Amino acid sequence: MNIAIIPARGGSKRIPNKNIKLFNGKPMIAYAIETAIKSNCFDKVIVSTDCEEIARIARQYGAEIPFMRPSSLADDFIGTTEVIRHTLTELETQGWTLDYCCCIYATTPLMQASKLINAKQRLLNNPQLDYVFSACEFSFPIQRALLQNPDGGVAAYDPVSISKRSQDLPITYHDAGQFYWGKVNAFLDNTTTVFGLKSQMEVLPHYLVADIDTIDDWQRAEVLYQVLKRQDKL
Repeated sequence: MNIAIIPARGGSKRIPNKNIKLFNGKPMIAYAIETAIKSNCFDKVIVSTDCEEIARIARQYGAEIPFMRPSSLADDFIGTTEVIRHTLTELETQGWTLDYCCCIYATTPLMQASKLINAKQRLLNNPQLDYVFSACEFSFPIQRALLQNPDGGVAAYDPVSISKRSQDLPITYHDAGQFYWGKVNAFLDNTTTVFGLKSQMEVLPHYLVADIDTIDDWQRAEVLYQVLKRQDKL
């Protein structure tokens, strides 16, 4: 069985109720659920939450909540990996036979079903891989980053690279924060990591990537969504 797990706790602080706040007229989490379902990649789309209101809305849009997440796994200090492992362990205890899992973040309104499909196929076609995750190229060479000293002075982060041309520096990428496909046994193995040699990246264009942590981020993402929707890219 292949499943999607969408972690969505109820205690967001920077944007209150972020996971169910209306984004262009629809609860934010609805976009992740609907895109996961649209992709036809999953036998089940699961939401892991400690909040009854999130659970109610998630069910409304087609997700399942086989159990509520314990409060001990719903504070600011619990990582996503712990939540995924807990969900997988509980499902296997209930008798589910699981092969592949995709962790999808709840705040991914710009995610495309085609990217989920591409990443799944790459994982299935390469047995040596444990994970395929969404990533994006840095828009500026990180080797030419600058640091500010306590007295306000400036220093090169990498003095060797600061004077090199951009085209002479290797391309670097960052986690796009949308989805993480993986083998279930890899997610459950404490010795594996998503960002390792047995992983590959599904590289997204910049216009599909939006980190939504502040109200400014939210408003920018809403505008991006409207433009992409008009262009039939979502």
